[in-house]
Amino acid sequence: MTASRAPAEPAVREFESTVERIDGREVVLAETYFYAESGGQPADRGTLGGVLVDDVFERDGEVVHVLAEDPAAGTAGDVEPGDTVTGVVDDDFRTYCARAHTASHVLYGAARRTCEDLGYAGFDISPEKVRVDLTTAEPLDDADLVELERLSNRAVWDSRSVSWEVLPEAEARDRDGIAFNTKTEEGAMSGGESVRVVTVEDWDVAACGGTHVENTAEIGQITALDRSNPGEGVTRVEFAVGPTAVDRGAAIHAAALESAAAADTNVGDLPEEVRRLRGEVDRLDAALRDARSDLLHARLAEFPTREVDGVVWAVGSLADADPNDLREPATALLESDPAVDALAAVGRGSAPFVVAAVAPDADADAGAVVEAATDEFGGGGGGGPTFAQGGGLDADPDEVVAWLRER
Repeated sequence: MTASRAPAEPAVREFESTVERIDGREVVLAETYFYAESGGQPADRGTLGGVLVDDVFERDGEVVHVLAEDPAAGTAGDVEPGDTVTGVVDDDFRTYCARAHTASHVLYGAARRTCEDLGYAGFDISPEKVRVDLTTAEPLDDADLVELERLSNRAVWDSRSVSWEVLPEAEARDRDGIAFNTKTEEGAMSGGESVRVVTVEDWDVAACGGTHVENTAEIGQITALDRSNPGEGVTRVEFAVGPTAVDRGAAIHAAALESAAAADTNVGDLPEEVRRLRGEVDRLDAALRDARSDLLHARLAEFPTREVDGVVWAVGSLADADPNDLREPATALLESDPAVDALAAVGRGSAPFVVAAVAPDADADAGAVVEAATDEFGGGGGGGPTFAQGGGLDADPDEVVAWLRER
């Protein structure tokens, strides 16, 4: 068994080891400090014997290093069993993953202080962000997200020590408040009945097999990015760490300053100003809808009328209108003008449509009129006896109007 030494000694970035076995591009070493992908933390990057490492994973209790293919040799370089090779772990990526993984523990510790019935539902590190899935009694909102960010950064600022140890499973499970379940156990079981436990001083304790920094101050800034609900009772929190977090935080600050300048206010008063502007926009939208409805009502009232089988129809065409906008003004016209029993409007433009509206007591069927029009001119639509609409007509609007008037 060749368990990785990376979780126990994360500061080691260069080492020598003997090749035990090689199968094509797959290499197994007597000892390795490369981290194998596990529990949401990606595999280390780097080189082995000067050859790039494409992947690192665990199989049957062994750490397998997949080397980049050498097209000239047809194999992964000149590595042979028994060779002593030098492994070099990519310093930047290992440092990022250690910061990110410890940051996830810090955020979970923050959630312990803000959430009821807290549980752990998943974790993942990507190059640009980290996600932690939490189960909580109630979904988290934006205020909760901000508080998690604030508390997490306070824990970073407090320079809390981070330690890890391997304990008997029974002893680990007895640790007060330990995060220990089927997801956190992945990578934490050290063989037999032992469990690796990671502790953030006076903040969080969890079963975990990942690499970590030795002090929360090494994490750097934590910037909350987003929250979502990927499943029942689950809140996904996404955040950035270290330099990425600094850049994202600066971008957010710049956006806030630009928005405040555009609203002619300051950042502190921006929320209230946005609420005021939102209310004003809603008021203007409502006024515009009323004005547009009145205008359409007036235009429909100008349609010429014709009596067909005892039903007085107003038929005409209009431009710059949407069929969905005509229901209210058409209904209002029929209610306000007792001389008109029904109405048919044809829309002009790149997508001709037909709308029919019939007063409740009139002997006509709006749906039947639209169905007949689409049968005649193509397209499709539907509706009920008092209102119906159809689109996709393959005809000139004037032709459709003339046909409706002669029905």
